[in-house]
Amino acid sequence: MARTRPHVVIIGSGFGGLFAAQAFKDVDVDVTLVGKTVYHLFQPLLYQVATGILSPGEIAPSTREVLKRYKNVRVLMSEVTAIDVEARTVTAEALQHESTFSYDYLIVAAGAGQSYFGNDHFTVFAPGMKTIDDALELRARIFGSFEVAELTNDPAERDRLMTFVVVGAGPTGVEMAGQIKDLSTKTLRGDFRSIDPTQARVILLDGAPAVLGSFGEHLSGKARAELERIGVEVKLDALVTDLDSQSVTVKLKDGTTERIEAGCKVWAAGVQASPLGAQLGRQTGAEVDRAGRVAVQPDLTLPGHPEVFVVGDMMSLDKLPGVAQVAIQGGQYAARVIASDVAGDRITEPFHYKDRGSMAVISRFGAIASIGKVQLTGVPAWLAWLFVHLINIVGFKNRITTLLHWAIAFLSTGRAERTTTRQQLVGRLAVNQLGSRFQPTIGGVRLPLEQPYNPEAPGDSR
Repeated sequence: MARTRPHVVIIGSGFGGLFAAQAFKDVDVDVTLVGKTVYHLFQPLLYQVATGILSPGEIAPSTREVLKRYKNVRVLMSEVTAIDVEARTVTAEALQHESTFSYDYLIVAAGAGQSYFGNDHFTVFAPGMKTIDDALELRARIFGSFEVAELTNDPAERDRLMTFVVVGAGPTGVEMAGQIKDLSTKTLRGDFRSIDPTQARVILLDGAPAVLGSFGEHLSGKARAELERIGVEVKLDALVTDLDSQSVTVKLKDGTTERIEAGCKVWAAGVQASPLGAQLGRQTGAEVDRAGRVAVQPDLTLPGHPEVFVVGDMMSLDKLPGVAQVAIQGGQYAARVIASDVAGDRITEPFHYKDRGSMAVISRFGAIASIGKVQLTGVPAWLAWLFVHLINIVGFKNRITTLLHWAIAFLSTGRAERTTTRQQLVGRLAVNQLGSRFQPTIGGVRLPLEQPYNPEAPGDSR
């Protein structure tokens, strides 16, 4: 397709990619946003999907709908598999359909996934919290644990099924642990006949010495105290050394080990940037750290390639945290630089991050917030959290329905989204077990030609 104006390709529909695309609204460029999914995920609220407060649609509006008014922006669903910075091309694949795009400018905002610190086999037993699929699988595991506990007559097995372990005491882990405890003690109270959900154990583990350590000693202490007040067991300086379907094994600070029998495990520790970062590092000479983040120039570009920008969780610059505001501001900055370059007067001022603060909700009306020099706890922090998250949800309709579901969850004991399915529970693991022979298309399944369909062979089903 012939182009008469510069072409900007954006990889990723997260905060960095979406806000960059919106910033090109009145710029004389054509924009192609290539996203692995067709929705924009508000990742900070994934744990509320996992615990039955919100539906996926409320935190993941359609990218096409969000960008419908931006006539110079084209949205495509594909997973980028290769970037060639010399040829200035991007190759992507979706459901056996491969596409190649040329670009004049490239913004890489592909984000990050869960890191298991070299123990990738843990993923079978402890899903992460990075995608809608993760959240729905965890919802099925959490509610399913209570359902199976109701079925068993073995007291030890019942105790194991009603023990929930959350690994990672950052914001996601703390919020997840608090909501599981609230779910068990309030929402599910009285729903069962053979078990008492209020007796469920929720254990929060971390190898670090503090809960929410980045918030500082004062707020960290407040967070731990609130967790323990609502009944969450906090175990710090506890490094996970093994994890299987039955238990979690941790090594404690004194060198001893402890095996915790648990039915449901949640992994909320560590992130690994998109593998595209390693590709960019090899081609440009940019340094790539152990978490896969690419060291960028002060203007978020790569060495020798002023047309390539890396933003959000994929970039490494001045030890900036992997939070939404860094991605948003980075995406907007990259768009401004490109717009100025197209206009013939490229911005030379380096990227400067404006810290909007950090916050985490711990329990019903309990939270902590650090906004500049202001530190809040309790109800004031919870209200600040409520306001900030509500205004950052994309779309008026989503804000209204989210507020309604929050009212149900926080002002009563109900939760509007308790439906789970077998497919949510087993889908990810089933696809992994099918392996590379499983090639889904929009019309069903296409098998490799060298492997004819055999209904008797494991995995060969349509």
